[in-house]
Amino acid sequence: MLWRPRLSSSLLRETRQMGAGQDQADETTLLQCLYGVGFEELRIPNAELRMFLSLSREVDLLELERITTAVGWRPRPVRRVRRALRHSLMVVGVWCHDPRLPRLVGFARCIGDGVINATVWDVVIHPAYQGVGLGHGLMAFVVKRLRTMGVEHITLFADPGVIRFYQNQGWQMEPNNQRCCFWYAC
Repeated sequence: MLWRPRLSSSLLRETRQMGAGQDQADETTLLQCLYGVGFEELRIPNAELRMFLSLSREVDLLELERITTAVGWRPRPVRRVRRALRHSLMVVGVWCHDPRLPRLVGFARCIGDGVINATVWDVVIHPAYQGVGLGHGLMAFVVKRLRTMGVEHITLFADPGVIRFYQNQGWQMEPNNQRCCFWYAC
């Protein structure tokens, strides 16, 4: 017969909380190793998938090319894309979590001076992951980070087919109704 000590209900609760706290610390450490400091989890309707935003995790250029061609963008030379990312003010990846190999499913980058002006480019979510709020979460993250830097004017260039998506988030079309949208600081 196996003997187990009897724990009072309060001690049992405390023991479970300590174990849960350790598990949470272990998970946070793992997530920081995968996504870097400052990552954020995106909540989506599918509880089985976990999505993370990261400014720190390096973007694999072949994965990025896979996403951009999946949405119909023309291929761009990898060495030029690498150079563009290196010179960007901000590069954000959206990652579908897998502890062994997270998969890049979304992306955005910004250029600018980091003080007064910034422009958002290359916003993309893989078609298999569209429609669950990743694009909205990505853009909210980008705007929040730029505002934290103190950037006053944020512009965005978008294809005509996705302009309504940005307008629904508060972006305004430029006066000549071209492909440029603006985010005005309040």
